[in-house]
Amino acid sequence: MKTKTLFIAAVMGLGVSGVMFAADAAGESQKVQVKFVDAEKFSDVRDAYMPSEKGQAAYLDIIRRYVEEEAGRYVGDGQKLEVNFTNIDMAGDFEPWHKPGMEDVRIIKGIYPPRVDLNFKLTDAAGKVLKEGSRELRDSSFMMQQMHLTLRHNEALNFEKEMLKKWIKNDIKSAKTD
Repeated sequence: MKTKTLFIAAVMGLGVSGVMFAADAAGESQKVQVKFVDAEKFSDVRDAYMPSEKGQAAYLDIIRRYVEEEAGRYVGDGQKLEVNFTNIDMAGDFEPWHKPGMEDVRIIKGIYPPRVDLNFKLTDAAGKVLKEGSRELRDSSFMMQQMHLTLRHNEALNFEKEMLKKWIKNDIKSAKTD
């Protein structure tokens, strides 16, 4: 009987901690708000040579969740970060002129670097602007950094995430320490 009671208590405890974790994650996303302005006009957020809306939505969701999580670590209590993406051009491109069957394979070459354009505004609890600006993020040396991305080399959008991570550390983390 005691084992059953302990088991039920453990399951209940895990359930409560899961709810608390979900609440924490929701709190992080409240601090960081990500929008995609005219995403249908972005240079390249495609899942194939002939892209699908579902594929684009999935990539944008990956970027949104990454920025919310990564920037959320640096946005202080009461602060709010708004990030508006105005253009995205993913690393690589589709080269349908290669072998048949290769038209939906993204080819990663140095001539197709990742590019992200965004506007951001970081405010305090009173709404006072702590830092804001527009950024045109470019990483023309992304192929050189490939060896440093070994932990995420098979992860979707690893080049874009690395570029966003640097921006977050430069602009958002530094604003927290100012």
